[in-house]
Amino acid sequence: MLKNSAYTAGEVMIKSVKTIRGGTTQDPLKGSACKKPDLLLKNSVTHPNIVLAVILISYMMIVIDNSVVITGLPKIHQQFGFTQAGLSWVSSAYALTFGGGLLLSARAGDIIGRRKMFISGLLLFSFSSLAIGMAPSAEWLITARAVQGVGASVLAPSTLALLQTTFTAGHARARAISLYAAAGGLSASVGLVIGGIVADLISWRVGFLINVPIGLVLILAAKKYIPETELHSGAFDFIGALLCCAGMTGLVFAIVNSATQGWSSPVTEGALITGVLLLILFIKVEKHASQPIMPLRLFLSLERSGAWLARLLYIGTAMGFFFFSTQFMQGVMHYSASQAGFAFLPAMIINFVVALNANRLIGRVGSRNLLLISLLASLAGMVMLSLLTQQSTFSGGLILPLLMIGFGLGGAMAPLTSRGIKGVDARDAGAASGIVNAAHQIGGALGLSILVACTEFAKGNLTGNELLVRQNHIAFLAGGVLIILAIVVVLFSFRKKD
Repeated sequence: MLKNSAYTAGEVMIKSVKTIRGGTTQDPLKGSACKKPDLLLKNSVTHPNIVLAVILISYMMIVIDNSVVITGLPKIHQQFGFTQAGLSWVSSAYALTFGGGLLLSARAGDIIGRRKMFISGLLLFSFSSLAIGMAPSAEWLITARAVQGVGASVLAPSTLALLQTTFTAGHARARAISLYAAAGGLSASVGLVIGGIVADLISWRVGFLINVPIGLVLILAAKKYIPETELHSGAFDFIGALLCCAGMTGLVFAIVNSATQGWSSPVTEGALITGVLLLILFIKVEKHASQPIMPLRLFLSLERSGAWLARLLYIGTAMGFFFFSTQFMQGVMHYSASQAGFAFLPAMIINFVVALNANRLIGRVGSRNLLLISLLASLAGMVMLSLLTQQSTFSGGLILPLLMIGFGLGGAMAPLTSRGIKGVDARDAGAASGIVNAAHQIGGALGLSILVACTEFAKGNLTGNELLVRQNHIAFLAGGVLIILAIVVVLFSFRKKD
């Protein structure tokens, strides 16, 4: 959800800057290392600044859109009469299709052409945003969000790939990469505020409808100024991508449905069994595929697998943090949507600052130690949030845990990303990057479903603000448990030395 794209892409950028300084560059989506070219630009780009602007605005559109959802959730909840479990699908439907599609989209860009994928992603993202903005029902909204996730899965890797293929290694690419990473972090924070203001003054729908004219302008600019990239032969693993996405959707649906109908419900049992069987089939397909989207040999590294599992657990907590805290602010503390957006700013600022200095911190304390410190800070923040009451204030109860979680989010992503792609052969670099991003998105959906299920089981006969306080108490404690599991994974799988 919110910062999922900004976090992962931003950390891939850090890895790219490192290789640039070392004299070579590696495309994380293609996985091919090459020597520094002498030319500034590739593909005969005649307007590099315009191309860079198109790429950055496209990426910012994805990140801002995710942020807009956060502060708009309570109003969406009210308008469509969602249950808490139903409301979680506004985020989960998007995250599942985003994560599932990412595994295939990077490979598709090599075969079809990254410019074509970029434009296709913009089209799908823009028109699904139109469908969301005009949604007459909850079912329509969730379906459109799922389609929007597919569009984002096509668009997000295309923005990064075009940046890599447009600017050659050296100062020009380093500058573009830095702007890309900064744009992700900044737009996530701005999106929270914009989403709140728009939801208050006009409607939450405007935050989605604005994507349509912006997307159309970007499509026209891309057709005029961005040349097509070199095509490569290869095969699509459509079956693998479909099985992965469908299997995870089955698991998430089973967990969410168990909160209202119980684990003995035929629907819950059917969804759970179907999800597990599809994931088993996915593993078998990947084992025999000629060009799998998820090569199973990548899981032979305990450290790398641990990084993916820890990421999945931690991002599940992060998505729950944003999902429940915005409802607590607006439902219990009676903040307006714009006030809730501004309340997140301190956390986003410290997150941004820590993320920019993550490499320096890793140099001082090591990536494993930085990750453990960040996880512990987030754990402390979640516990403090679980203690909030109806009488809590911003300065007296909310600000400190927000800052702790902001620090944790900023410090954890770089170590998780670097360990998640560590020791990967050039031929598997793109697949490893895809798994990192998929674990990020799918982990968010899976973790949120667990937290929602926990709150539904524990709500009892409470109503109103008492119910909201109780739900947040349980959700944040459950999120803390996920972080503890992530800490255990890190302790047992990460080497002490980088």
